[in-house]
Amino acid sequence: MSTMSITAYEAHSVRPAATRLRLTRRGRRVLATLAAAPVAFGLGLAIMSGGSALASREDGAPAGTFDTVTVMPGGTLWAIAEDVAPTADPRDVVDAIIALNQLSGSSVDAGQQIAIPAEYSAG
Repeated sequence: MSTMSITAYEAHSVRPAATRLRLTRRGRRVLATLAAAPVAFGLGLAIMSGGSALASREDGAPAGTFDTVTVMPGGTLWAIAEDVAPTADPRDVVDAIIALNQLSGSSVDAGQQIAIPAEYSAG
Protein backbone atom coordinates (compact mmCIF):
# COMPACT_ATOMS: atom_id res chain seq x y z
CA MET A 1 0.00 0.00 0.00
CA SER A 2 1.21 3.40 -0.69
CA THR A 3 0.86 6.51 1.35
CA MET A 4 -0.19 9.72 0.06
CA SER A 5 0.27 13.07 1.75
CA ILE A 6 -1.87 16.09 1.13
CA THR A 7 -0.29 19.48 1.33
CA ALA A 8 -2.06 22.77 1.11
CA TYR A 9 -1.53 24.65 -2.10
CA GLU A 10 -0.91 28.34 -1.72
CA ALA A 11 -2.00 30.48 -4.60
CA HIS A 12 0.30 33.42 -5.18
CA SER A 13 -1.13 36.44 -6.94
CA VAL A 14 0.94 37.28 -9.93
CA ARG A 15 1.31 41.03 -10.51
CA PRO A 16 2.14 42.16 -14.00
CA ALA A 17 5.51 43.78 -14.30
CA ALA A 18 5.38 47.59 -14.20
CA THR A 19 5.78 48.99 -17.66
CA ARG A 20 7.76 52.16 -18.12
CA LEU A 21 6.72 54.78 -20.60
CA ARG A 22 9.27 54.92 -23.34
CA LEU A 23 9.17 57.85 -25.70
CA THR A 24 10.46 57.39 -29.15
CA ARG A 25 12.16 60.14 -31.06
CA ARG A 26 8.88 60.86 -32.83
CA GLY A 27 7.02 61.03 -29.50
CA ARG A 28 9.51 63.54 -28.11
CA ARG A 29 9.05 65.69 -31.21
CA VAL A 30 5.27 65.60 -30.84
CA LEU A 31 5.46 66.59 -27.16
CA ALA A 32 7.91 69.41 -27.93
CA THR A 33 5.65 70.68 -30.69
CA LEU A 34 2.60 70.61 -28.42
CA ALA A 35 4.49 72.47 -25.71
CA ALA A 36 5.81 75.11 -28.14
CA ALA A 37 2.51 75.69 -29.99
CA PRO A 38 0.94 78.10 -27.42
CA VAL A 39 4.17 80.10 -27.23
CA ALA A 40 4.38 80.36 -31.01
CA PHE A 41 0.71 81.33 -31.25
CA GLY A 42 1.09 84.06 -28.62
CA LEU A 43 4.23 85.41 -30.26
CA GLY A 44 2.56 85.48 -33.67
CA LEU A 45 -0.47 87.27 -32.24
CA ALA A 46 1.76 89.85 -30.55
CA ILE A 47 3.65 90.48 -33.77
CA MET A 48 0.48 90.84 -35.81
CA SER A 49 -1.27 93.24 -33.43
CA GLY A 50 1.79 95.13 -32.20
CA GLY A 51 2.34 97.06 -35.42
CA SER A 52 -0.96 98.92 -35.24
CA ALA A 53 0.42 101.42 -32.74
CA LEU A 54 3.26 102.51 -34.99
CA ALA A 55 3.02 105.77 -36.87
CA SER A 56 3.22 105.81 -40.63
CA ARG A 57 6.47 106.71 -42.35
CA GLU A 58 4.85 109.46 -44.37
CA ASP A 59 5.60 113.00 -43.30
CA GLY A 60 2.58 114.63 -41.73
CA ALA A 61 1.57 118.17 -42.50
CA PRO A 62 2.85 120.69 -39.98
CA ALA A 63 0.15 122.54 -38.08
CA GLY A 64 -1.43 125.42 -39.93
CA THR A 65 -0.12 124.58 -43.42
CA PHE A 66 -3.47 123.61 -44.90
CA ASP A 67 -6.83 125.19 -45.56
CA THR A 68 -10.17 123.57 -44.81
CA VAL A 69 -13.22 123.26 -47.02
CA THR A 70 -16.75 122.41 -45.91
CA VAL A 71 -18.44 119.80 -48.08
CA MET A 72 -21.69 121.08 -49.54
CA PRO A 73 -24.73 118.84 -50.13
CA GLY A 74 -24.00 116.66 -53.16
CA GLY A 75 -20.31 117.55 -53.01
CA THR A 76 -17.63 115.02 -53.88
CA LEU A 77 -13.88 114.87 -53.44
CA TRP A 78 -13.53 115.07 -57.21
CA ALA A 79 -15.44 118.37 -57.33
CA ILE A 80 -13.42 119.74 -54.42
CA ALA A 81 -10.19 118.68 -56.14
CA GLU A 82 -11.22 120.47 -59.35
CA ASP A 83 -12.12 123.62 -57.39
CA VAL A 84 -8.95 123.89 -55.31
CA ALA A 85 -6.48 122.86 -58.04
CA PRO A 86 -7.95 123.40 -61.51
CA THR A 87 -4.61 122.86 -63.28
CA ALA A 88 -3.61 119.69 -61.41
CA ASP A 89 -4.73 116.14 -62.12
CA PRO A 90 -7.85 115.60 -59.94
CA ARG A 91 -6.81 112.02 -59.19
CA ASP A 92 -3.60 113.20 -57.53
CA VAL A 93 -5.44 115.90 -55.57
CA VAL A 94 -8.09 113.42 -54.38
CA ASP A 95 -5.36 111.00 -53.25
CA ALA A 96 -3.58 113.79 -51.36
CA ILE A 97 -6.84 114.86 -49.67
CA ILE A 98 -7.63 111.28 -48.66
CA ALA A 99 -4.13 110.81 -47.22
CA LEU A 100 -4.16 114.12 -45.32
CA ASN A 101 -7.60 113.55 -43.82
CA GLN A 102 -7.02 109.81 -43.24
CA LEU A 103 -10.27 108.93 -44.98
CA SER A 104 -11.16 105.26 -45.45
CA GLY A 105 -12.59 105.93 -48.91
CA SER A 106 -13.61 108.67 -51.29
CA SER A 107 -17.08 109.31 -49.89
CA VAL A 108 -17.72 112.46 -47.85
CA ASP A 109 -20.76 113.81 -46.04
CA ALA A 110 -22.38 117.22 -46.34
CA GLY A 111 -21.04 119.58 -43.67
CA GLN A 112 -17.83 117.60 -43.22
CA GLN A 113 -14.66 119.68 -42.83
CA ILE A 114 -11.97 118.55 -45.31
CA ALA A 115 -8.35 119.69 -45.04
CA ILE A 116 -6.68 120.69 -48.32
CA PRO A 117 -2.93 120.02 -48.67
CA ALA A 118 -0.73 123.13 -48.69
CA GLU A 119 0.47 122.49 -52.24
CA TYR A 120 -3.11 122.88 -53.51
CA SER A 121 -4.40 125.55 -51.12
CA ALA A 122 -5.05 129.03 -52.46
CA GLY A 123 -3.05 130.74 -49.69
